[in-house]
Amino acid sequence: MPYEMKTEGMEEISRMLTELGEKAQSVAALGLFDGASVMRDELERGAGSIRTAPFQFAPPGQTRLPSPEEKDIIVNAGVGIARFDKNGSEVDTSVGYSARGYAYLKDKLKPVPLIANAINSGTSFMRKQAFVRKAVRSGGSKASDAIREKIESLVEGMTNK
Repeated sequence: MPYEMKTEGMEEISRMLTELGEKAQSVAALGLFDGASVMRDELERGAGSIRTAPFQFAPPGQTRLPSPEEKDIIVNAGVGIARFDKNGSEVDTSVGYSARGYAYLKDKLKPVPLIANAINSGTSFMRKQAFVRKAVRSGGSKASDAIREKIESLVEGMTNK
């Protein structure tokens, strides 16, 4: 004995799913921007916590803290969010100092990423202060939550209209 099932509204659900698929990349990008903003704030906070000491050349075999001038360069350069790389439904970006330009340090023009990396990773003459790693560790879950919240609110807004 055949059964017959009748449904209503399937066209609406089909249209909604098609619309969600078409907007997946832009929804992902908006969510990623919120997450990147959270990471930018964490990096800026981490840069503000860099310990300094007045500049002096480190004696052989010893290291020094960054100078206040080096810290000021990092803090004033700000943290950048790279242009989004969109590949299909995936969206990718990076947050950091890689394109922050140049600054004068002791009357010499130095790349800001070089100064940031020297402070973050340390050198033969400068003590390591891993402010980037600390920012990623403290802000990673906050950024993920911000991405998730934004995407969920956008999808909910699309499905409830």
